[in-house]
Amino acid sequence: MKIQVWSDFVCPFCYIGKRRLEKAIVAFEHSEQVEVEFKSFELDPNAKTNNGENIHEMLAAKYGMSVQQAKQTNEGLKQQAAAEGLTFVFDEMKPTNTFDAHRLAKFAGEKGKEAAVTEKLLAAYFTESKNLSDHETLIAVAEEAGLSGDEVKEVLADEAKFANDVRIDEALAQQYQITGVPFFIINNKYAISGAQPQETFEGALKKVWEEENETPVLKTFDFETKSESCSGDECELPGKDEN
Repeated sequence: MKIQVWSDFVCPFCYIGKRRLEKAIVAFEHSEQVEVEFKSFELDPNAKTNNGENIHEMLAAKYGMSVQQAKQTNEGLKQQAAAEGLTFVFDEMKPTNTFDAHRLAKFAGEKGKEAAVTEKLLAAYFTESKNLSDHETLIAVAEEAGLSGDEVKEVLADEAKFANDVRIDEALAQQYQITGVPFFIINNKYAISGAQPQETFEGALKKVWEEENETPVLKTFDFETKSESCSGDECELPGKDEN
């Protein structure tokens, strides 16, 4: 079973949804046969690398609410995250452009470190208050995941490297009409939108597994004529029983 996950590293529901999915997979009877692949999605491709905005102020301006209302909203998200064992530090978060972080994740995938780097990038933004457009930060995250800092530095220095991989994911998201994240596609057939409760993921995994591994039941046509066939080392020959 393959699960593709479209997400962005500055999306709070992406981190929450990721953790809920992971818990559902652990509880799933066939967890060892589940593969998770992360896909790139930029919530704001035009975001500046360092706009100096406070996350509360940015949210207030975006949704036309007061800063106090934004703080209350973020407090609710913080509590949701805490329920999943995550720590969100909204006061120190640094809104930024995530394109280079996605390029890093694609490079990590080539090295078999996609899952580790994805988790560390999310933690770096939401818990450690790091700027994910800062190359030194990205190099440090990569090294913590076991990647070569020199190789990562070389990748980040060339804007073309792994850029197409990111754009392919985003183009595919458009084909699927994905407008928000997290978004999950199971076996290229079943879709789940949003950070659903763990129980929803568990139910989906079970349902998909049962449908995909269902033993086909064949229905036999009932003919008046006698069948002509072979079984083992004997065949039903025409006219065999007529003499």
